[in-house]
Amino acid sequence: MKYTVVVACLLAGAVVSAQQAQTPPATPPPSPTGYQDTPMQPNGKWHIHDGTRPQPRVVTPGPLAPLAPPSDAIVLLGPGQDLSKWQMTQGGGPVGWPIADGVMSSGKGMIRTRQDDFTDYQLHLEFATPSEVKGNSQGRGNSGVFLNGVFEIQVLDSYENITYPDGQASAMYGQYPPMVNASRKPGEWQSYDIIFKGPKFEGETLKQPAIVTVLHNGVAVHAAQAYLGPTGHKQIGKYAPAHAKGYIGLQDHGNPVRFRNIWIRPLAEAQ
Repeated sequence: MKYTVVVACLLAGAVVSAQQAQTPPATPPPSPTGYQDTPMQPNGKWHIHDGTRPQPRVVTPGPLAPLAPPSDAIVLLGPGQDLSKWQMTQGGGPVGWPIADGVMSSGKGMIRTRQDDFTDYQLHLEFATPSEVKGNSQGRGNSGVFLNGVFEIQVLDSYENITYPDGQASAMYGQYPPMVNASRKPGEWQSYDIIFKGPKFEGETLKQPAIVTVLHNGVAVHAAQAYLGPTGHKQIGKYAPAHAKGYIGLQDHGNPVRFRNIWIRPLAEAQ
C-alpha cells in the first residue's frame, strides 16, 4: 500500500513538472497608457501623464538626411570617436555603454557630457529604437535627452504605440506633448534638432524660464515653448538658479536605444 502511494505521488509530481516545463513564462503586465491620480497641470485641463489628453496628429516625415556638424560645433559623438567626452551621471566614472563605428548603444546607468556649463545652444542627435518591437507604452524604446541636466525631451518608440501624450517621443516629458507625432518606424534612424535657451535668474528670482524649440525628423514639434519647471515623473519640479547651466544627459530606461551623430553649438546673443 505504501509502495503504491509513493509511486502515485512520483507520477503526479512528474506530470506537474512536465506541465510547468511546457508553460511559457508569464508575460509582464502592459505598461500604463496614462494616469488620473497625478497632479493637475498648471492650465487646470489635464493631469500630468493624462491618458485622456488628445493624441498628437500623425505626420509622416521626409527621408532622413544626416546633418553633418558645422565648423564651430562640439562633436560629442561621431565616427572614429570614443566616449571620452562622456561620463556616468552617478559617480562620474567611465561610460560603460557599448560603442562601435560611431554608434553608441544604451547600457546600464544614465550618462552625461563631461562639460557641464552649457546654457543656450543648438543640439543635434540621431537615435534608433529597436527594430524588434517589445513592450508597449513607456516600455518600448524608452530613453531621454536631458537639457541642462534637468529638462527632458522624451525618446520613445511612438510609431503606432499609444501612451500618455506628454510622454511620447519628442514630448517635453510630463509637460507638453509634441504638436504632431513625426515618429519613424521601429529600427529606423530618427533625428532631433533642439534649440534651447536656459532659464535666466537675478539672484534667486526666475526672470525667464527655459525655452525650447524642437524638430523631430525635420518636423517642428515645439516652437519656443517654455518649460514649466524641471522634468519629473508624475510631478513638475521647481526652478532653481543651478538650472541656468548644465550638461547634456542621455537616459538609460532599460530599453536598448542607439545614438549617433551628436553635436552641440553654444549660442550667443546677436549683436
